[in-house]
Amino acid sequence: MSERRQVPGPDGRTIEVLEMGDPDGLAVLYHGGSPSAVAEHAPFDELARRRGLRIVTYSRPGYGASTPRPAAGAYADDVEESALVLDHLGIGEFLTYGWSGGGPRALACAALLPDRCLAAATVAGVGPLHGAGLDWFDGMAEENHAEYHAAEQGREVYEAYLLEHFMPVLQATPEELSEALGGLVTPVDQATMVGDFADWISRTFRHAGAQGVVGVRDDGIAAVTPWGFDLADIRVPVAVWQGRQDAMVPFAHGAWLAATVPGARAHLLEEEGHLSILDRLDEILAELRQLAGR
Repeated sequence: MSERRQVPGPDGRTIEVLEMGDPDGLAVLYHGGSPSAVAEHAPFDELARRRGLRIVTYSRPGYGASTPRPAAGAYADDVEESALVLDHLGIGEFLTYGWSGGGPRALACAALLPDRCLAAATVAGVGPLHGAGLDWFDGMAEENHAEYHAAEQGREVYEAYLLEHFMPVLQATPEELSEALGGLVTPVDQATMVGDFADWISRTFRHAGAQGVVGVRDDGIAAVTPWGFDLADIRVPVAVWQGRQDAMVPFAHGAWLAATVPGARAHLLEEEGHLSILDRLDEILAELRQLAGR
């Protein structure tokens, strides 16, 4: 099963939704990275069907065909869209995982929807900019230093930066992606950026840029803004997956989250990068079911 639809969102906006996997399976809400929008991917669809899981994901405001917000929100604000999508699809309890910039959204669901969210995983997920004891920029590729320092200067400066420097990344073909990402892609991730995977990443980027840099801009501002919820409030089971060979979200972010989220189960992997860690999605989904007792 792979089906797109438009779902009514807040304030008259609409949300673009993609479902994959087993339509009768246990629901898993997937939060994509930054940037991303919904894009079909046969290997994910097949894996979810095999696991008896119904994968639900959506393009965040300003990405793909989802209406932008009037202003960038905090990570906690995405819980409203998440709940509306789940409600529209008739889903009560769910599992969730978020990759990269989606990690904080999965944690927000765990913190703010504890009666519905059975378990959560953050996969190469970013930590909070002002997390106590976390040197947020240490270990990031220079491309991320430049981008997020621009985001710290506000909407207009950041949008101008993205239009000049980031649009080529959004428009890159699968063959061009590794070069377009530059130092953000470590050798282990370069080895992953081939075939179907490179095609999927390219399509998520291109669709993310359907409205220009609006979604990327709001995502970047959220990354340098307080999250809007307290990690200490999380009471549902959480797994933290992070690779040391990650130049986009440094290893220290995962280690910090593993030490900070109450009861988190840590998978701090020496040989994985930001992209290669998705090769472990079967393990991640199996653990989510186990954490939820399902």
